[in-house]
Amino acid sequence: MQPRMDNFAKIAAGGYRAMQQVEAYLGHSGVPHSTLELMKIRASQINGCGFCLDMHYHAAKQAGESDERLYAIAGWREAPYYTAEERAALALTESMTRLADSEGVPDHVWDDAADHYDEQALAALVMAAAQINAWNRINVTIRSVAGSHRHPTAATA
Repeated sequence: MQPRMDNFAKIAAGGYRAMQQVEAYLGHSGVPHSTLELMKIRASQINGCGFCLDMHYHAAKQAGESDERLYAIAGWREAPYYTAEERAALALTESMTRLADSEGVPDHVWDDAADHYDEQALAALVMAAAQINAWNRINVTIRSVAGSHRHPTAATA
C-alpha cells in the first residue's frame, strides 16, 4: 500500500497541532491510560485503520497491557479480562463509532458509562472516542501505512 500523502502532519500543521492538544488533554484527563488505549484499539478495529491499530497495540504493550486483553478486545463482551469501567468505556466507544448503524448512543450505554465515571471523566471518554474516530478517518483516507510511525521505510514497502 502506498500512502496518498507523505507528510500529513506538516501539510496540515495547524490541524495536526490542534489534534495533538486534544491528545495532551486526554493524557491529563484522569481516565486510565489503559482504558484510553483499549478504546483507541476498539474504534480502530471497527474503522479498519491498520495504522492506528498498529500504533495503539504497541503503545498498550509498552504500557504493560497483557496479551490476553489485547487479543480479546474485539470480543470484550464475552471475555473476562475487562473491568466494569472499561466495559462501559468500550460500549460508549462502539456506539459513538457506529452512529450510522443505530439511533446514536442509546440511553443504557450512556447511563452505564455515567454510573462508572464522573462528569469530567465522562467528557474525556467522549472526547477520546471522537478523537480516535477522527484519527482513523484521516489515516484510512490518506492510506497511512501500519508501522510507518515506528519504521519510516515501511511506508514505501
